[in-house]
Amino acid sequence: MMRLLLSLLLLLSFLQMNAQTYPKVILPGDYPDPSIMRDGKDYYMTHSPFYYAPGFLIWHSQDLMNWEPLCRVMPQYEGSAMAPDLLKYKDTYYIYYPAAGTNWVMWAKNIRGPWSRPVDLKVGGIDPGHVVDKEGNRYLYLDKGEMIRLTEDGLATVGEKKKVYDGWKYPDHWDTECMCLESPKLNEHNGYYYLTSAQGGTAGPATSHMVVSARSKSVTGPWENSPYNPIVHTYSVTDSWWSKGHGTLIDDVNGNWWIVYHAYANDYHTLGRSTLIEPVEWTEDGWYRTVSAATPVTPEQEIKHGLELSDDFKGPQLGLQWTFWKEYAPQSLTFKEDILWMKAKGRTPADGRVLLTTAEDKNYETQVEIRTGNGNVAGLILYYNEKAYAGVVSDGKTFYIYRDAEHKTELPNRIGKHFFARLHNCGNRLSVEVSKDGKEWTLLTGDMDVSSLHHNNYGGFYALRVGLFSAGKGSAGFSRFRYRNAVPQEKDMSAYLMVFHKDEDHGLHMAISPDGYTFTALNEGKPVIAGDTICLLYTSPSPRDA
Repeated sequence: MMRLLLSLLLLLSFLQMNAQTYPKVILPGDYPDPSIMRDGKDYYMTHSPFYYAPGFLIWHSQDLMNWEPLCRVMPQYEGSAMAPDLLKYKDTYYIYYPAAGTNWVMWAKNIRGPWSRPVDLKVGGIDPGHVVDKEGNRYLYLDKGEMIRLTEDGLATVGEKKKVYDGWKYPDHWDTECMCLESPKLNEHNGYYYLTSAQGGTAGPATSHMVVSARSKSVTGPWENSPYNPIVHTYSVTDSWWSKGHGTLIDDVNGNWWIVYHAYANDYHTLGRSTLIEPVEWTEDGWYRTVSAATPVTPEQEIKHGLELSDDFKGPQLGLQWTFWKEYAPQSLTFKEDILWMKAKGRTPADGRVLLTTAEDKNYETQVEIRTGNGNVAGLILYYNEKAYAGVVSDGKTFYIYRDAEHKTELPNRIGKHFFARLHNCGNRLSVEVSKDGKEWTLLTGDMDVSSLHHNNYGGFYALRVGLFSAGKGSAGFSRFRYRNAVPQEKDMSAYLMVFHKDEDHGLHMAISPDGYTFTALNEGKPVIAGDTICLLYTSPSPRDA
């Protein structure tokens, strides 16, 4: 037994040292449907804004790994916008996207703007993908394998849609949500056009989503499916990343190729879909597939990665980390002496005014100083949509603790209209605290389960975001907003280890659990010790027998 345990420890150390480098997370949190492009040595990327406004946050990088936010390019709210295609054609940047039952386009001469107002292309479908043929004709691919001709300026369509691609037939026994052929993205390489699409459904079962590839000598087809399909896919619920899909190919300045896509962290649908990257190699027979290692790009300049979420509200404008929900209302905000005053709307988080920022971590802590006005209700919440939220609000007399839209607890507010609120989300277990001075805290509730507040229960493809809330009359004041990663303390890190054997591979497997009921597989569900290794351990002679 001692020899077995020693061998196990050595093997675990080996696995740790030789862990697969990719995929890498380049934007953690809710950054779904990534669209990426290269302009010389610069890379730009944007994502689905859905009902968050202002929309289409554009990111910049020079190494594909570190990304800085540049600007938001769609201030007006016009419904749920999703699955964009960001590109540059000649000297103009474009964003094609669907919203409100049609497809739109915005354009700009400078990536930082100003951007045009959206132009209605008057064509249905979702997930547009732009392509130019060898004669310079422009086309727009849409879901269901359909395409339509664009005018030369790209601001209108010509003729009707036509179906040119049927997708890839995946095995019947795979557990998927639907066929859902969508997310067409096109690249030209070595005389072929490569069509990269998504299938299987975006959420639902962890194994639904996938990336598939096809190629053709013409942008209109016929399309031949890749023998390496699916290019990206989650094969088991034990995988670290669920619902991997919606991929876009990108080449770097050194001639290497990559694929960028989104995925849910295992058992963390609440965080939304993060943006991931993997290297790609071209095979001898002219197809592409993912590989586990690559040489990163060396940038000309260092870029500070990520979006700063904490805010002192210096003004005069809202920071890039903030978005409204189903409105764009900058006129409701006033900056004064490092306090953000937000005009009230509605009565509850279901119809009130919320200002949201994207959580990035499985364990995080956020707090803010709050001032409620007369007749005003304000607070700090985690917000998915009108039916799914949690947190604390107050009118200065009572603390209202929401577990969701249907369950509310009331406690007396002995602090008053000026108070601090703090939320600690540890692995989807939420605790709520309040304070008079931001130093000494009172726990209102702990261990609130928010793990169900996500798409598979409420629809929409959103994320559980941190929100500032103002309802009733007048305005609420917010200051000293803070967000930080909050790795659990040692006392919170106890866990159950389960070691078990599987007949199908005769290997030794391990899983861990925080509560002894729900377990997560280690080593991505693969054997920690393979069956043949166990056999060797037991059959090898001991030193005493030699």
